[in-house]
Amino acid sequence: MNITDITEQDEGKPLILQRADPFAMLHSDGYYYYTASVPEYDRIELRRAWSLKGLAEAQPLTVWRKHASGPMSWHIWAPELHFIEGKFYIYFAAGRAEDPWWIRTYVLENSSPDPFCGNWEEKGPLVPEWDSFMLDTTVFEHKGTRYAVWAQKRRERTENSALYIARMKSPIELELPQVMLTAPEYDWECRGFRVNEGPAVLKRGGRIFLTYSASATDASYCMGMLVADEGADLLDAASWTKLPEPVMTSDPARGIYGPGHNSFTTSRDGKEDYLVYHARPYADVDLDFALYDPNRHTWVRRIRYDGRGYPVFQTKGGKA
Repeated sequence: MNITDITEQDEGKPLILQRADPFAMLHSDGYYYYTASVPEYDRIELRRAWSLKGLAEAQPLTVWRKHASGPMSWHIWAPELHFIEGKFYIYFAAGRAEDPWWIRTYVLENSSPDPFCGNWEEKGPLVPEWDSFMLDTTVFEHKGTRYAVWAQKRRERTENSALYIARMKSPIELELPQVMLTAPEYDWECRGFRVNEGPAVLKRGGRIFLTYSASATDASYCMGMLVADEGADLLDAASWTKLPEPVMTSDPARGIYGPGHNSFTTSRDGKEDYLVYHARPYADVDLDFALYDPNRHTWVRRIRYDGRGYPVFQTKGGKA
């Protein structure tokens, strides 16, 4: 068996313990790189290995630590590693020790061809159209244009977070105005909290699939999805179709609860797509302290596709 293969047996157990909001990428140097929220919410780590399985045993390297006070001093969440125009960037969310829920998106830059070397320079916040709670920024390129998608509280503050998209002037600057793609509206998006967050992009078969996470971070947490044609105007909200049902929910039969905040990567040969996500192995968690329960683990599963070419993360009854 190829070492990069994820088997059905692998799908039924966590890959990496106590790592939430996982982000994995296969880079041109042949390594899989991985980062995630650590339970202490105080630092950003990177791992790398020649296979997805190898990430479980890879030694993490701390590349940045939180500040003692002020911006970037609390709730260091959901880092993502991207290689853009010859440099590595890490996008992450952070609050303040003086105001832990003053969450905004920040950017680190490293000009070294090896992200385990060189210096990670703080490039400041990614500035949206208005200043409010903002997190879970991901970036992607399509037809020569780079886009950012993130979660943010609306000016009207009618929900915890909605999803927005904008072009990028550079890896550290948005081209405004921004466009709202989805806000919580269905019951499964509003359990505990009204949340759309954790966007991730998968391009396959002439379509762009944008997954996101919804509801509170207990067993209610689940994944929704938007779909756009690859030729559409991605800055037109009407180009995106929002599925009315979640695409992945808790699976008691497999002991997987609150799945969400995923990323996508591929097998080394590009023939398999993988869903990298977090979930807990139990349902009971105090909603008031769910974010501080350390047992959101990283799981990986192969993505199947249905007759329409849509990704299938879970069939009815929970099984994938």
